[in-house]
Amino acid sequence: MKSAVIVFPGSNCDRDLAVGLERASGKAAQMVWHKEASLPEGLDVVALPGGFSFGDYLRCGAIAARMPIMKAVVDFANKGGHVIGVCNGFQVLIESGLLPGALMRNSGIKFVCKDVELVTATANSAFTNTLQKGQRLTVPVAHHDGNYIADSELLFKLQSEDRIAFRYADNPNGSVDNIAGILSDNRRVLGMMPHPERLNDPALGGNDGSAVFESLVSSLTVSA
Repeated sequence: MKSAVIVFPGSNCDRDLAVGLERASGKAAQMVWHKEASLPEGLDVVALPGGFSFGDYLRCGAIAARMPIMKAVVDFANKGGHVIGVCNGFQVLIESGLLPGALMRNSGIKFVCKDVELVTATANSAFTNTLQKGQRLTVPVAHHDGNYIADSELLFKLQSEDRIAFRYADNPNGSVDNIAGILSDNRRVLGMMPHPERLNDPALGGNDGSAVFESLVSSLTVSA
């Protein structure tokens, strides 16, 4: 699996995300600066990391979504490439139009940083295929604007099309329907607020997050 991690000013989980991808695939992820106009050739996966791109000015992810590299990421996704955005990366995916809905200020108006329990809502995706529906994972969250908002029409669409990837067992931010992660129409783009890369090694206290990266490798190996 050949992967790349996009790096913006203010990204702080880019290296962790690269380690997660490399541990699962055995191949080093390429780091791509936000001012590049194109992606490396032959990629299978593009990852957008967490952090505070451009200091979260305007709206979280709004400036990053308009950087030169994002046109290439959108093109990559629209051609069927796999894309994962974690935390700030999820915000960038929404701002770029690759995922629907909005991420607003947490309902408690406070930054939330703690381990949470996730419930796998679907096993039918490249990001969850090694899991079972209903399987629980412990993964950290660290965000101030992770409250996922969707109107009734969009929520029905996500539910009926099985595009909710993960839900919170105990909602830390007020997200509608306890949503922690969603999939695109073609199921090849995942946005999630929790950080699988931060619990990806027993030395860090657990490795539940590795399931997301191992699922990607499994899916791409089968389809190769």
